[in-house]
Amino acid sequence: MPSLNEIRTHFLEYFRKQDHAVVPSAPLVPQNDPTLLFVNAGMVPFKNYFTGAETPPWPRAASSQKSVRAGGKHNDLDNVGYTARHHTFFEMLGNFSFGDYFKERAITHAWELLTKEFGLPAEKLTVTVYHTDDEAHALWKKIAGLSDHKIIRIPTSDNFWSMGDTGPCGPCSEIFYDHGDHIAGGPPGSPDEDGDRFVEVWNLVFMQFEQFADGTRTALPRPSIDTGMGLERIAAVLQGVHDNYDVDLFKTLIAASKRELHADGAETTPSHRVIADHLRSSSFLIADGVMPSNEGRGYVLRRIMRRAMRHAHLLGAEEPLMHRVAPTLVSEMGQAYPELKRAEDAIVDTLRQEEERFRVTLGRGLALLDEATAGLGDGDILSGETAFKLYDTYGFPLDLTQDAVRAKGLTVNLDEYDAAMARQREMARGAWKGSGQVAAAAEWFSIRDRLGPTVFTGYEETEGTGELLTLVEDGHEVEGAAAGATVQALFDRTPFYAESGGQAGDRGEVDWQGGRARVTDVQKQAGDLHVHHLEILEGTLTAGARVRLAVDAECRASTRANHSATHLLHAALRNVLGRHVTQKGQMVDGERIRFDFSHGQPLTPDEIDRIEAEVNAVVRQNRAAETKIMQAQEAIEAGAMALFGEKYGDSVRVLTLGQALGGEGTYSVELCGGTHVARTGDIALFKIVSEQGVAAGVRRIEALTGESARRWLLEQAQVAKALAEQFKTPVSEVGGRVEALQVQVRKLEKELAEAKRQLAMGGGGGAAAGPEEIGGVQVMARIMEGVGGKDLRPIAEEFKKQLPDGVIALIGTADGKAAATVAVTGAAQARFNAVELAKAAVQAMGGQGAGGRPDFAQGGAPDAAKAEEGLAAVKAALGG
Repeated sequence: MPSLNEIRTHFLEYFRKQDHAVVPSAPLVPQNDPTLLFVNAGMVPFKNYFTGAETPPWPRAASSQKSVRAGGKHNDLDNVGYTARHHTFFEMLGNFSFGDYFKERAITHAWELLTKEFGLPAEKLTVTVYHTDDEAHALWKKIAGLSDHKIIRIPTSDNFWSMGDTGPCGPCSEIFYDHGDHIAGGPPGSPDEDGDRFVEVWNLVFMQFEQFADGTRTALPRPSIDTGMGLERIAAVLQGVHDNYDVDLFKTLIAASKRELHADGAETTPSHRVIADHLRSSSFLIADGVMPSNEGRGYVLRRIMRRAMRHAHLLGAEEPLMHRVAPTLVSEMGQAYPELKRAEDAIVDTLRQEEERFRVTLGRGLALLDEATAGLGDGDILSGETAFKLYDTYGFPLDLTQDAVRAKGLTVNLDEYDAAMARQREMARGAWKGSGQVAAAAEWFSIRDRLGPTVFTGYEETEGTGELLTLVEDGHEVEGAAAGATVQALFDRTPFYAESGGQAGDRGEVDWQGGRARVTDVQKQAGDLHVHHLEILEGTLTAGARVRLAVDAECRASTRANHSATHLLHAALRNVLGRHVTQKGQMVDGERIRFDFSHGQPLTPDEIDRIEAEVNAVVRQNRAAETKIMQAQEAIEAGAMALFGEKYGDSVRVLTLGQALGGEGTYSVELCGGTHVARTGDIALFKIVSEQGVAAGVRRIEALTGESARRWLLEQAQVAKALAEQFKTPVSEVGGRVEALQVQVRKLEKELAEAKRQLAMGGGGGAAAGPEEIGGVQVMARIMEGVGGKDLRPIAEEFKKQLPDGVIALIGTADGKAAATVAVTGAAQARFNAVELAKAAVQAMGGQGAGGRPDFAQGGAPDAAKAEEGLAAVKAALGG
């Protein structure tokens, strides 16, 4: 019985022998499609090849593509754990032809692989074709020898694929496996087709038409093939099981979950399945650079993680579970997907931190849910307002609430939930609006195919000559641009670095005979075009012109130093904080460094000091930086660090900086295509200027190097010197003097508060010393000048001791503002509400309202001059 790993390898090796380029899986975050949340099908990374936007580097390819369907249009999250074949993460095996072979060879490959290579009995297979696709019908009879009743014509859109309302489209041919008559269900197209007996294992898409907006279709000049076979489904067939969760991988993950939880039995099966499936999707998303958050991809990841964590709670987990099972997943899938091994520490740490956070709110949320459903019975509907409160207050995604009430036979009022969500849309932002990436215009792909890639000379030089190939203005190619115009320019070669890898694009100038332009930015388009953003300052620039391109050398030097320093910073963070630290984003330019990294808590002053010390120690080594061009996999296997979620080409630049401190080997080795210093000493000086949290589990360091760092330190020294002169003390003693002053200020504040309290208790502020009777109740009403809102509460508490049955109404004024505090004691509580009385005072003084309890309330107002009016309003309310 072949394992899932063996099946994947067999599939790819078969197509390798059939002259297909075996392409590694693309990251789950789409690289070229801003309309998608995640890669959700095997063809997504090849989309531009099928549309003609890009020219494929090979005529045919095969891959095992990581895919996630847990958000947006393709969302299988709710079904996972309760069905045999739904997953949030799955692997899609596929072979692709880009205008090369077509139907006959695609059908031949499919039939040969299934029946000869995998050994499936032909009598167990049934195929479908689109009802008008006579060609495919005839080919199945010819190649597979299938009879007519085994080739089912399907007239619905299920067997006709399209990329959208317009664009490439074509008929499909699906292959079904018959699990046997002991399982309910009929063949496709029959009344019983929704049963589980016949399971689709492979879909062949014959991309042969172009669809237009008016509904017409024309034949594509080079028809193509796109296929997809779910690895989990074919593994179930080849391992002789009907349920995907009974294949070897899931059995291993579920066994690990049961072992950690000591929970077994039929009733635990759905929960263990959810944990196993969601562990896969969570781990792969983290490995591809996604972190849990409250929006976009991070929100979907958090939903997946929290659903699994709730099921762990249902099984009795008293401690975080998923991070303990993650190493089993890495062991099972890490060879096929090395990014899992590289990210193992980050995966384990992120899972642990997220589960620790969620467990804090889980109990309170479930208590609210139990209270809300206590009086409901089978078939009843939970209020959508309650579901929204669970989301808004306790972080329960809607599907987690639906999952929880499903066991009680309940559903959620989705209309109410949607209405509540609409009222607070800014807190949810759950509706996906795209990845935030700027979609590269189709024109740039066309230009790339016509003119070829830009030759980048900036690793060796900051000045050079080139030919202007084309100008783009407002999204369209133009022949020329005159002074005053802002355009995008493409040259055949350039020393200007285009923004990528977190390094800003270069700035500088371009000049030509009779003209000059300023380069304000350089961006990459269509993968390897360096597109220069120009402001034409003098003359007219036209296509074909020979130009001189000059990078701002000073800015480039600072940028190089900052970029190289981030590599040293990354290594130092991992050395000081732990191997779980990974880069989560950066931006370096000629001014400063901004570096985001995974870590669950603020850095201590000692940690910051140790990190700075390490980086500067490597800077002082002044060792030459080494750059090699290597095969990506070779570099990673040799120890180079690759960033999670980045897609690397076959050949990569490997940067080595410094020697390991106190040991043999190098200090930092990373894959990086940016520009860097010649020697570590070129960085000169490294200084961290700030550290803060930017998201759950993500911290940000801002730092400076070289002259910028020196100036910053000088400014800090000048501040310290000025304080020393003011205190008339040495700089080294300034800290002690400031601390002593703080102690003195706190003491004076305490004494002042006590003096105000004594003054108030003695009848200050012009009010009568004792209580007065209003509306049959004893009232202590005072205006207290110079007393702020926070100081009114202890005064009110003292008055309560003097007036055990009555109303205390205090108006404090300070810094031009007013504050009201009202306390109601004893029997007076049956007649008066402190919140209503305080609200009357606040509104009379120009404020909005007050808050608190029926016996004690407070509120603030903007106008201290209306203090008398505020007190009068309380008295009026009492007398009314």
